[in-house]
Amino acid sequence: MRRVNKSRRELFEAIDQPNALPLPQRPYEYAEWGKAKVNIDYHIEVDGHYYSVPFQLLHEKLDVRLTGTTIEAFRKGERVAAHARSYVRGGYTTQKEHMPPNHRGYAEWSPARFIQWAGKIGEATAGVVEKILCARSYPEQAYRSCMGIMHLGQYYEPERVEAAAQRALKFNTCSYRSMKAILSSGLDRHHDNGSFPGKDGQMSLPLHQNIRGQEYYQ
Repeated sequence: MRRVNKSRRELFEAIDQPNALPLPQRPYEYAEWGKAKVNIDYHIEVDGHYYSVPFQLLHEKLDVRLTGTTIEAFRKGERVAAHARSYVRGGYTTQKEHMPPNHRGYAEWSPARFIQWAGKIGEATAGVVEKILCARSYPEQAYRSCMGIMHLGQYYEPERVEAAAQRALKFNTCSYRSMKAILSSGLDRHHDNGSFPGKDGQMSLPLHQNIRGQEYYQ
């Protein structure tokens, strides 16, 4: 640089470099913020996956920070839970230290209690709930599905819910999604082998939780 009689490197080393801050130890990581409510199973739903938080925070709304690798939950600015992010939709990530002790009042929500409630609708409904509970690593992870089945009784007669449960047990499709599909399609009123005739009178595919049907895509 002719006017100052110095090179750019010399100016950088004399002026800029002594005042430069060190580079961050970690590269910048994009994060999204949102809110999530703690459900009765002490999990929050974030991007279709369920993550545990301390059970003492039931029904509270938490701030959630989501990155490509982690998920963090905050209450009044204090971090209360952190997990490696999972992209398994409908899956559960649970830390044992977040689970309530058996002798605490949380035992009100127990597998036996859900089975007992389901039994008021019918024996088959109780059987479906029991199968759902046994299918999870921790029974608490199934509480959300069990509550969904209980709520079906608010929209359908108990006899229909029980008939749907009998059908779900017969074809081993015990889930809230399957029960809801049976009731919404009226299959609980059918007494056949699980298939139903198409427009041409031929039998179509049997009901299964992995077959979503046209309603799923509407």
